[in-house]
Amino acid sequence: MATADIAVDQAAYFDWLCRLGDNCLVLGHRVSEWCGHSPVLEEDIALANTALDLIGQTQLWLGLAGEVEGKGRTADKLAYLRDAAQFRNVLLVERPNGDFGQTLMRQFLFDAWHMELLRALQKSSDPRVAEIAAKAAKEVAYHLERLADLVIRLGDGTEESRARMQKALNVLWPYTGELFMADAVDQAVVAAGIAPAPESLKAAWDRTVAEVMAEATLSLPEGTFQHRGGKAGRHTEALGFILADMQFLQRAYPGGTW
Repeated sequence: MATADIAVDQAAYFDWLCRLGDNCLVLGHRVSEWCGHSPVLEEDIALANTALDLIGQTQLWLGLAGEVEGKGRTADKLAYLRDAAQFRNVLLVERPNGDFGQTLMRQFLFDAWHMELLRALQKSSDPRVAEIAAKAAKEVAYHLERLADLVIRLGDGTEESRARMQKALNVLWPYTGELFMADAVDQAVVAAGIAPAPESLKAAWDRTVAEVMAEATLSLPEGTFQHRGGKAGRHTEALGFILADMQFLQRAYPGGTW
């Protein structure tokens, strides 16, 4: 195993890798729900490609998680044969799509954090993590650039588009804090040099978000309350509906392959 020479609790490492994979998996599924339903063809194609990028990243993170766990579970088994309480994604990515503005705002807020995380992970003590991060960073850099541009265009657009983007920001803001909350799992991988401390990413995220919102003429919410629980397996009912859809074929036809 590539991680054998790294002094880290394997259970914590597995859990942390599942967090990365589950974030991409759940958000990728959410974004894919727009396929064939986007307001314009260009965005339909762009969001489909974003979803594919996220699912590709899922394959890498959950594949490595399966290797670390050492119980023979593949990325597919981790994706399709776990129940909601075993998923470790943050609550932000499982939020319903809402209108198009809410989908774009959710993606931007996540991408701004994801980009900072991937930059830091390229210096990971585990070369496998650094390799995956370097590949994913190229995709996410494009996602972030595209979403920032869309948020600015819609925020600084018509009265209707600005109102929708401000509402989306207000609704999603209380779900962003979990991205920067550390627990024992985070502390274990930080101590091993595998990952950065979650809170260390917040200053750069704050700068990116503040710059884009200022240009979009949107106001940052003032509330301090933040939801949490997804990283520990405590999810909203939304995840159950996602998994019922995503896991149906594997649950109905166990062991089925293409």
